Parts: sequence; C-alpha cells; structure tokens
Amino acid sequence: MLITEASRRRYKTALIVGLIGGVFSAIVKFGWEVPFPPRTPERNATNPPQELLQQLGFSSDFVHTTIGFNGNDLPIISFIIHFGFAIFFAVLYCLVAEKYPKIKLWQGAAFGLFIWVAFHIIIMPAMGTVPAPWDQPLEEHFSEALGHVVWLCSIEIVRRDLRNRITHEPDAEVPLTVPDANR
Repeated sequence: MLITEASRRRYKTALIVGLIGGVFSAIVKFGWEVPFPPRTPERNATNPPQELLQQLGFSSDFVHTTIGFNGNDLPIISFIIHFGFAIFFAVLYCLVAEKYPKIKLWQGAAFGLFIWVAFHIIIMPAMGTVPAPWDQPLEEHFSEALGHVVWLCSIEIVRRDLRNRITHEPDAEVPLTVPDANR
C-alpha cells in the first residue's frame, strides 16, 4: 500500500479543503436527487435522517421541523443531517488522502460506493432505518449508488483543485521533481 512521505502531507489544508468540499458536495448531492429522487413520496414523508433521529428518541415534531423560503417549507433538520454527513465524510476523505492516496481510486468514486454500501445496504437496513436492500426499489439503489459516486467525485474535484492552489504543489504522492531521463 502506497503511503506518502510525512513531510509532504498537508493536514491543515486538507481540513479546510474538506470543509469546503463537504458543503459543495452536499449541494451537488441535493442537485442529483432532483432528477433522480431516491425514495417514493410516501417513503420520503419521513426520510432516513428523520427516521434515524426518531429512532434515537427525537420527537416527530422536531425531526419534521421546517423553515420557509420563497413559499416553500424546507425540512431544516434533514438538511442539517445531510450537510453534517457530507462535511464529515469530505473531511475524512481529504485527511486520509494525504497519507493513503489509494482512497482516491476512480477519482473518489470507489470511496463513494463504499459509503453507499456501508450505509444504505448494511448499516441503515440493519438498524431498521430503511427497508432491507431487497425491499428497496431498484430506482432507490440507482439513485443512491450513482449519487454517492457523483458526491465523492465532486469532493475529489474540490480537494485536488484547492489543495494544489493553496499549497502550490501537487498531491503528496506526486514527485516534486521530474527524474532526469539522461541518468
């Protein structure tokens, strides 16, 4: 397994970039779900973040709290969970990428698929937050799997661009000098 040189790691930059990438990616994931909604309207009446909070003891009134914007009632608690999840995993991804560049496999898509399997196929069904994978519609798997790929690829785009702009150097695993071809 490739591990970068400690002197090339930029954890402070990775943290900052992860925060920015997390916010950006949460918006990207919202945008993905407009043309590809992962759940039927009936199943989305209480979405997975709301269901999870109810399982943890929060009241239905609290988890369904909305705020108004432009005549629309928006589920603010769901948004907070959505953004928190995206920011947490973006920061984690960016920090891990400094030491273990393999996490960036397929421009982050492999990590996105890993998160989808971990949460939507294993953890949330095991907790009863969402139905078992075989009881979820194919459209839900399609939306969530590809949505997680798009989500992580957007984090990787932000990570690579901002890290390189801030540090003025390539990623930690990329040599800073070009080897002399005449040696």
